[in-house]
Amino acid sequence: MKAEIRWGSDAKFVAESGSGHTITMDGPPDHGGKNQGPRPMEMILLGLGGCTSFDVMSILKKSRQDVTDCVANITAERADEVPSVFTKIDIHFTVTGTKLKESLVKRAVELSATKYCSASIMLEKADVEITHSYEIKEA
Repeated sequence: MKAEIRWGSDAKFVAESGSGHTITMDGPPDHGGKNQGPRPMEMILLGLGGCTSFDVMSILKKSRQDVTDCVANITAERADEVPSVFTKIDIHFTVTGTKLKESLVKRAVELSATKYCSASIMLEKADVEITHSYEIKEA
């Protein structure tokens, strides 16, 4: 896996993934940016959310669950001192579908957290406290 990050201007950077996709990251105005993209630390949360959501949906599809929507809401806390690393992250899934089995949704979230989501497992090894929760909504 590879990535390339090029400085654009001020506090703006353009990142290109190994698969050829690009995204702009930028800092806030008080740090010389123009707020033209997410902050680098926000990108970590976005990656974490994408990784675990991918797992949960994959597991639920294999379990033949009729999912119509899956939303992961993530909140995070960071250390006050530099480096301002993440200290706590909460991931809350809202899974919507028809006649979803709670045991299978719970299992999907747990398997992602403990076995499949590389981002989540990596952050936990860096002493980030990560909690997972879910709710189920009938479509």
